[in-house]
Amino acid sequence: MVNALVLRVEGTNCDEETANALRLAGADTTLAHINDLLKGRQSLEDYQALALPGGFAHGDDIAAGVLLANQMKNLLGADVKAFVEEGKPVIGICNGFQVLVKLGLLPGIEGPMNRQEATLAFNNSGIFHDSWVHLQPQNGNKCFLNKIKSAVYLPVAHAEGRFIADDNVIRRMLDNGQVVFTYLENPNGAMRDIAGICNPQGNVFGLMPHPERFVHKWMHPQWTRGGIPDEGDGLQFFTHLVEYAKKF
Repeated sequence: MVNALVLRVEGTNCDEETANALRLAGADTTLAHINDLLKGRQSLEDYQALALPGGFAHGDDIAAGVLLANQMKNLLGADVKAFVEEGKPVIGICNGFQVLVKLGLLPGIEGPMNRQEATLAFNNSGIFHDSWVHLQPQNGNKCFLNKIKSAVYLPVAHAEGRFIADDNVIRRMLDNGQVVFTYLENPNGAMRDIAGICNPQGNVFGLMPHPERFVHKWMHPQWTRGGIPDEGDGLQFFTHLVEYAKKF
């Protein structure tokens, strides 16, 4: 059995959905506040997978994900780095993606938590964007999700989702197979239509859309019209993660 940890703080609001998706995928899932780690009630060593869910961690004060990223780096840095370097899978969704980028785990070209190499800026529209989008998986990506070969349909809900980085960083990501998903309908103006990326080793993955919000057909906006498979497109993100985590 894979033991998965869903980490939350004040302002996280997709933790229950993410935990539910992992349980549906077969993981024994624990939902814990960061204080449980800081006070020794939980330990990353006991888990084979880590999920950082969406929401507004610590109210997204200063900028989205910054305060949680600083907590993880300064108070849990050694444990997080060891978890990643062991090869265990990490998924960050929306706000969790923002945390991973600002923590320096993504894109992580110069190594885990070396420095921040990219950011997720305000949408080009200047407003919060809430819609459904199609994502195209990129051939040759190194992520544990590289078995997903067909376009997926997922909801997005964010104000700071525009992936931007220096041209050199983008080029190295493309060369390394770190761009995992791109938007077919870009909702935020992200460079190269980037929706989801992984680290060079392929075990840390982040994306702005919400796979946990489409794991059953009735979560699709047009499910009553029929023809929607029972399993939502998002569930495969978690089944592949759990399968990958079994090796640990």
